Amino acid sequence: MSPAIIKSQDFYQSQANPSPGTAIEPPAVSIAQGFAQGPNPNPLPKAFQPLTIRNYTIKNRIWVSPMCTYSSDDGYATDFHLSHYSQYAMRGAGLIVVEATGVLPEGRITPNCLGIWKDEHVENLSRIVNHAHKYGAVMGIQLGHSGRKGSTIPLHLYGTRDTLHASDREGGWPNNIYGPSPIAYDDQHYTPREMTIADIGAVQQAFVDAAVRADKAGFDVIELHGAHGYLIYEFLSPLSNHRTDSYGGSFDNRVRFLVEIIRKIRQVWPKEKPLFVRVSATDWVEGGWTIDDTVALARIVSAEGVDLIDCSTAGNDPRQKIPLAPGFQVPFATAVKEQVPEILTGAVGLITKPSQVSEITQNDKADVVFAAREFLRNPSFVLSTAHELGVYIKWANQYERGRVKTKYSFN
Repeated sequence: MSPAIIKSQDFYQSQANPSPGTAIEPPAVSIAQGFAQGPNPNPLPKAFQPLTIRNYTIKNRIWVSPMCTYSSDDGYATDFHLSHYSQYAMRGAGLIVVEATGVLPEGRITPNCLGIWKDEHVENLSRIVNHAHKYGAVMGIQLGHSGRKGSTIPLHLYGTRDTLHASDREGGWPNNIYGPSPIAYDDQHYTPREMTIADIGAVQQAFVDAAVRADKAGFDVIELHGAHGYLIYEFLSPLSNHRTDSYGGSFDNRVRFLVEIIRKIRQVWPKEKPLFVRVSATDWVEGGWTIDDTVALARIVSAEGVDLIDCSTAGNDPRQKIPLAPGFQVPFATAVKEQVPEILTGAVGLITKPSQVSEITQNDKADVVFAAREFLRNPSFVLSTAHELGVYIKWANQYERGRVKTKYSFN
């Protein structure tokens, strides 16, 4: 009798237990052959200790930060996105956050950005989620609205023209740019119109509808994009929000737009699924948003059901003076962690070495690390970090022969 034919889908799922990126004790043969120096450290380095958030236990704390790829048509995810995100899942990332995804067509940054404003987007996104799940990755999606920084050209076209404007002819929406106040980011961007109260309600509902679609697509985590000078952050910062109504002026008024979105999303987003918020922890401009504001916001959103603050900075004012250096944004995550212990924090920004991952997590400077460009350079960043820290982790069976040795041996 011939053996039963196993569907390829089931075959790949069967290979992922435990899933890639999970710390496991090295078998004796792996030690003998030089793939491990000995048993794993006890206790494990925190970077490879699981983290439980609501109903999810995430296998490690090295996560893929959302990064725009400008590879979509009419908001649809493509085969590029499937390949792009799958590589991180196969190589052990604990959590992967899909790039900024527009909740409305005019909420994209460029005409080539991902979208989730219509039901038809769900199918292609679910392909990505389903495949990543086979390798044990927890999948998040960053929901965003570009606000006054929308209708621009993709990054690879920067420097090829005098302006960043994307015209109607190029698929842009120059006549539908809006923000909290009619203040352009700079002369490279369109000047927005000031949003009405009806506009505010419509955009908030678009975030809610997008959350429902994200759940249908199978995503485990939503991250709200409240950073880098896009719409939510435009409301937060006094540099971009000059309103005189209930959505402007005081701190409580400026955070109202975000807080109301969180409340509405929590009504439709399953209670067992985590909700994150990315913020710019400072404008790096005098008179702008500060770390004290971020700490105060963290207290508020934690009470509203947000589980983690992802601490980035800047992006809202061209006068910003950013002191770029390795890990330069980590102190902001640390400040939130120390002052608002009830919420988790993520560190991001120029984190490129395993030693940085270890130093941040071991010293409780943040609960997790979001790596960005380093994953573009090295999709195996989780695997190489484990090797450097002396932790034996599961590799995908299909890649096991590529495991790095700690010593050379012919045993």
